[in-house]
Amino acid sequence: MANIKSQIKRNRQNERRRLRNKAAKSEIKTRIKKAVAAAEQGADDVEELVRLAQKRIDMAAAKGILHKNTAARKKARLHRRIRQLTASSSSR
Repeated sequence: MANIKSQIKRNRQNERRRLRNKAAKSEIKTRIKKAVAAAEQGADDVEELVRLAQKRIDMAAAKGILHKNTAARKKARLHRRIRQLTASSSSR
């Protein structure tokens, strides 16, 4: 436990930021899962769910929660997976 007043405050700030970042990352994962699940089922709102997931990824990258290359990789993998799922479901 820190004895220095400024370090005690810094610890409180870091904990608040950690929880905020954790929530944002969790939301990104949830939105990606929902978009992929919708694509697997052939739902009509796939484009909207992908757009929302991409928006949240971009916001996290802008705020420094995710590195910009990590955000780009997540978006690329999401789009590639959606493209594969929609192509396979339309060929059935």
